[in-house]
Amino acid sequence: MNAALAVEWLKLRRSRLPWVTLLAATIGVAVGGLFMFISVNPGRARSLGLLGDKAQLATLTPDWDGHLRLLAQIIAVGGILIFGMTMVWMFGREFADHTAKDLLALPTPRAAIVTAKYAVAVAWGLLLCLYMTGLGVAVGALLALPGWSTSAALYGVARIGVTGLLTTTLTITFGLAASLGRGYLPGIAALIAATFTAQIITALGYGGWYPYAIPALHAGLAGPDQPTPHLIGYLTVPTVAILAITGTIRWWQRTDHTT
Repeated sequence: MNAALAVEWLKLRRSRLPWVTLLAATIGVAVGGLFMFISVNPGRARSLGLLGDKAQLATLTPDWDGHLRLLAQIIAVGGILIFGMTMVWMFGREFADHTAKDLLALPTPRAAIVTAKYAVAVAWGLLLCLYMTGLGVAVGALLALPGWSTSAALYGVARIGVTGLLTTTLTITFGLAASLGRGYLPGIAALIAATFTAQIITALGYGGWYPYAIPALHAGLAGPDQPTPHLIGYLTVPTVAILAITGTIRWWQRTDHTT
């Protein structure tokens, strides 16, 4: 297991994916900071051409609570794409580069290989969450947002942490899709389908029961007046992740790989 973890981490570190995902995470936080700047300084934003004369950001509150809430929402929506891309790459690359059959010829158990891939991808997703949180706090301090308090900051950071954990956990299912489809495209298709269906099911009022909608609802994307998901809704997230891990391991163990 240690050897598998070391190899998978080396693959990730020597690829371009960490830099791409890091750039995407930075852009996401920067956009959130721009929205907060506009919300705090609407007159100046209009003079700079950042906001139309009749436009407004009514859903944002120009304080620390609003900023941390927005950051959680960015992680919930953008994170499923950024972290999901990492998960798809971890499994899809083996088939795109025709190295899957070489992996299976190693004396390392296939379950260890799959577990190591998931562990490295989840760890990188959580590291990106920490990076986005730290960068977001720095942006908030730079904007000199009002309403700072230790309790509010801890609550906001905790909400970001739970949102990031939920989002990263859900991306495990995309590793299964990339394995079943033997490449990038099935994993990306599953990622897009999950994001699209989450929007539809949430609009129909059943988002609290759909795992892929849970992170956004927890982050408050539906609005401050909407209740957070029920406990059963939260439990669907680890449930689908465990099923995906089990399914991926069994598929790698029992499927005859010829490519």
